[in-house]
Amino acid sequence: MRLKLVPQDTNIEFFRHWKVTFGASAVAMVLSIAAFLVMGLNFGIDFRGGTSIRTEAQAPVDIAAYRGAIADLGFGDVAITEVFDPAFASDRNVAMVRIQAQEGVEAITPEQIGAVRDALQAVDPSLTFAAVDSVGPKVSGELIQSAVISVVLALAAVLFYIWLRFEWQFSVGAVAALVHDVVLTIGVFSVLQIRFDLAIIAALLTIVGYSLNDTVVVFDRVRENLIKFKKRPMKEVLNLSINDTLSRTVMTSVTTLLALISLFVLGGDVIRGFVFAMIWGVIVGTYSSVFVASAVLLRLGVKRDWSKNSGDSAGTQFGVKEG
Repeated sequence: MRLKLVPQDTNIEFFRHWKVTFGASAVAMVLSIAAFLVMGLNFGIDFRGGTSIRTEAQAPVDIAAYRGAIADLGFGDVAITEVFDPAFASDRNVAMVRIQAQEGVEAITPEQIGAVRDALQAVDPSLTFAAVDSVGPKVSGELIQSAVISVVLALAAVLFYIWLRFEWQFSVGAVAALVHDVVLTIGVFSVLQIRFDLAIIAALLTIVGYSLNDTVVVFDRVRENLIKFKKRPMKEVLNLSINDTLSRTVMTSVTTLLALISLFVLGGDVIRGFVFAMIWGVIVGTYSSVFVASAVLLRLGVKRDWSKNSGDSAGTQFGVKEG
C-alpha cells in the first residue's frame, strides 16, 4: 500500500478567507522590514571582515576544544571548520579558524594571533599556523553589495521567465511570493539574531528556486484548468488547481523537511544557520505558493478568450490546446 499524506480527492476551500491570509502575509512582511531596520542583521565574518587562520596538526581536529580555548580570549564571533581533502595524509588534520574584525582595527594584531596560537597549542602542541589572511571592511562591503545584487537579479530573472511562459499576471504573483519568502526569512534572522553570512545568501537563492518550482507547478495546472473550464469563476479554477497539486506539494515539502531537520539536529554548528534558513524557506515557500502567488493571480485576474471552443487555445496568452 502506498503512503498517502493527502487523500486522493481533496476539495479544500483555500480562498474562503483569502483577504485575511493575504493581509496577514502583508503584515508579516512589514514587521520583518521593521525588524531589519531596527535590529539589523547579525553579520558574520564574511560581511564584517576579519581574519582567517589555517591550522595544521597531527592529532584529529577537536572543534569544540578549539572553540573553547579561543572563547576565553574575548574575540567575539569565531567560526571553526575542519577542512577535508582526500589528498591529505593521515597525520595532516587541517582546520580553518575565522575571527571577526575587532573594533577600530582592520584585523587582529600579531600579538593577538600569537595569543590564539598559544591557546590552540595548549589543546594540541603539534598545531601550527599554515596561513593567516585578513578581510577588511572594504572587501566585506563589496560582498554585501554582491549578495544583494545576486538576489535582485535572481528575482528579475524569475519575473522574465514566468512572463514568457505564462502572462504578466502570473509573473507578478510568482515574484510577489518570492519577495514574501526572502523578506520573511531576513526578518526571522533579524529577530533571532542568527549569524548571517554567505551561506545564508546561498540559502536565500535556494529558497527562491524551491518556491518558484512549487509555484510553477500550481500555475501549470491553473493554465490547464483555465482551458478546460472556461465558464468557471477564477476562484473555483484556482481552488481546483491547488487541490489537484496538493498531494505533490505536501509530499515534496515533507520529504525535504525530513532531510533538513536531520541535518539541523545532526549536522553540527557549522551548517546550522544554513539549514535553519532552508527549513524556514520550505515552510514559507509552500505557504506563499498558495496564499500569496495564487491570491495575487486571483486579484489581478487573467485574460480569458470566451469566444473560442474548448479545443482552441484560451485562458492565457500561450494557451495549450487540449489533445
